[in-house]
Amino acid sequence: MQLFTGLTRGWWFRGCGLSLCILFFAHASAQSPVVIRAVDYGVKANSHQNAAPALQRALEACRQYASSVLVLPPGRIDVWPEGAAARELYISNCTENDSLSKIKHIAFLLEDHNNLTIDGKGSLIMLHGKMISFALLKSHNIRIQNIAFDYERPTMSELKMIRVSENRIEARMHPDSRFTIDNGKLVFYGEGWETRKFHTILFDALADQLRYSTAAPLMEAKARQTAVNTVVFEGMFKKELYKAGDILTIRDPYRDNCGGFIEQSRDVVLYDVRMHYMHGLGIVSQFAENITLRRVTVAPRPGSGRIIAAFADCFHFSGCRGKVIIDSCRTSGSHDDPVNVHGTHLQITGINAGGKLTVRFMHHQTYGFPAFFKNDSIAFINPQTLLPQGAAVLRSARLINSREMELELKGALPEGIKRGSCIENLTWTPEVRITNSSFERTNTRGILVTSRRKVVIENNRFYHTGMAPILIADDAGNWFESGPVTDVTIRNNRFEECGYNGSGAITIAPENHQLVAGKYVHHNIRITGNLFKSINGEVLSARSVEGLQFSGNVISTTPGAGATIRLTACNNVTVLRNKLTAAGLSQVIIKGMSPDAIKTDGKLINQ
Repeated sequence: MQLFTGLTRGWWFRGCGLSLCILFFAHASAQSPVVIRAVDYGVKANSHQNAAPALQRALEACRQYASSVLVLPPGRIDVWPEGAAARELYISNCTENDSLSKIKHIAFLLEDHNNLTIDGKGSLIMLHGKMISFALLKSHNIRIQNIAFDYERPTMSELKMIRVSENRIEARMHPDSRFTIDNGKLVFYGEGWETRKFHTILFDALADQLRYSTAAPLMEAKARQTAVNTVVFEGMFKKELYKAGDILTIRDPYRDNCGGFIEQSRDVVLYDVRMHYMHGLGIVSQFAENITLRRVTVAPRPGSGRIIAAFADCFHFSGCRGKVIIDSCRTSGSHDDPVNVHGTHLQITGINAGGKLTVRFMHHQTYGFPAFFKNDSIAFINPQTLLPQGAAVLRSARLINSREMELELKGALPEGIKRGSCIENLTWTPEVRITNSSFERTNTRGILVTSRRKVVIENNRFYHTGMAPILIADDAGNWFESGPVTDVTIRNNRFEECGYNGSGAITIAPENHQLVAGKYVHHNIRITGNLFKSINGEVLSARSVEGLQFSGNVISTTPGAGATIRLTACNNVTVLRNKLTAAGLSQVIIKGMSPDAIKTDGKLINQ
């Protein structure tokens, strides 16, 4: 009875009897997660056996408990599509507009799961074919930790230039890049796929840069295999196109999958997760709430010798809400942007007599999923100015086909709304915090972010991003990625030699085709305390911003290059107390705005 001594002294125990005490301990026990060991359901590490069916059995066992932990055996675990979970999924930015099947095979499918932790214990999940590592559908309080994912045959092929001349190139294929020669032409293949269409990014090992390139000269030449993983191309090659040591990274441009998928789920944490390759797109969070990525790495597996770890973006957030937190993460080797946070503009294509709206997904790779829900708040957007035309709340929302939704409003349609206007979902916009992370070795941008809520980008390193390290856009005519920002802090980051494929500056570039006097797309952006190690002196380019501060930054550039800021149609701008580490002028070039709209201690040039 010593166990109950402390409890019997409590007032609540008096007169209740032993049964209440037993209920107390039963309740406490029910809150403790039940440990499920995958080995008990047939998962065998380092066996090269297909673990797909066993993983499904183990996950189903977890479903039986209010809270559970699935523990994997350390080591390599192979997963094939055969026997894996399969679902028809329409995923933002990576669903091609065709009649091919949208069914995806998934290593870890969590559907309507709650309070579950998957602990990899350092395991490596080796995927075969074109698979999704994990998909979280309508689940909440999910944690995935201590786990790595890779592909037996990545859909990215890599070849290194060994000898280069005007009429002959000798190249060595990476051992993972399976290929054949068909009638003198190079063909890459994998488990259940092959490709003859090549989207090519060149890695310059000497400069440590990824740049857009082409494999067309190799495809037009005659190819023959001369040794294991060695191919000789004979044809006509421009001297400046390739050099010995360059690595061509090649993929099919067709996007038909993603690395990980989180949809209509909330309170999700990925901790100490390593994505060594992702096919199609990266980890996509779509209409999800409260997503935390902490110590998540997207980079080739050490010792693999590969350059690329992501077919396109690394971390992609489409129509999320709550908090998006990226902390202590690293990306290295992506064919597109490491981070993209956005909503989606749908276009009004019909207004019926009862006031119901028909709205349409406009980009060919984004469609097929609900983008609005009952009681969501929406804004009507002029696609030419990107300015609001009114707001409403939805009485109902339903997907009527893969491209269109029908929306019913609470109240009347605002005046001036017509076909061609766009709609943004205001409810599904997240607060974003990106901290203590490193984004390196990509040919495109570092971070894209368009959210109306608070955004903090702090204490990060951007190294050799081919384009702008940070892009704040918003458009209703191309990707249709919404919307404006209203509160952005970019503080204490390092930008190192970015922009060799284009602008090296932080870029604020809404695609508003018409400017309206006194009206601005973006508001309240502060860029302070950062270090810019610039290759050309360009540090900031901004358009249509009200309330812009660029102060207290250190700019390191070549002597005499100076620093340049370019502003178009902005207002209430402060550019003060920035330090140049080399001799040169600090200049602010303005266009379409009054000099009175800016306070600066640099040289002001009005164009």
